[in-house]
Amino acid sequence: MPISQAMNSGSQLPSDSGRRTALAVLVRASGEELAGAWEGLAPKPAFETVRRAETGLVMVCGRIGGGGAPFNMGEVTVTRCVVRLDSGEVGFGHVLGRDAVRAELVARFDALLQSEGYRDIVEERVLKPVAGRVRSEDDLRRRQTAATRVNFFTMVRGEDE
Repeated sequence: MPISQAMNSGSQLPSDSGRRTALAVLVRASGEELAGAWEGLAPKPAFETVRRAETGLVMVCGRIGGGGAPFNMGEVTVTRCVVRLDSGEVGFGHVLGRDAVRAELVARFDALLQSEGYRDIVEERVLKPVAGRVRSEDDLRRRQTAATRVNFFTMVRGEDE
């Protein structure tokens, strides 16, 4: 389900599809958006770091034409982190690149989304604004791409009949 549909459907987190959608939005958030949302959060929940942010490589697979046989395209750098709130919720953060702070913030917000007391706050202050920005950027990219589309067609000539 696309992020825009899921965020507008009012799906209840922490169902698997809702959590997956929320994580898809969180990883598209910039470090500034996440840091600003965390700073504006009051009261801040206590948490412990289960697995500190660490960077590694992940193999990326592709398919020709989207449906062909899979092939290994290459490796990308990924940073991951795991945190646990004092109330017991565990949050995971995986982001492309080497941004350890961002990975930890994603993990914090993932854990908060599983908490009844913070879920609505995170949806309003983080997920909805980020999903809106992502939608606008995707729409702009789609319009820019459509503007360069060339339609080829063949005219039938009389002697071909």
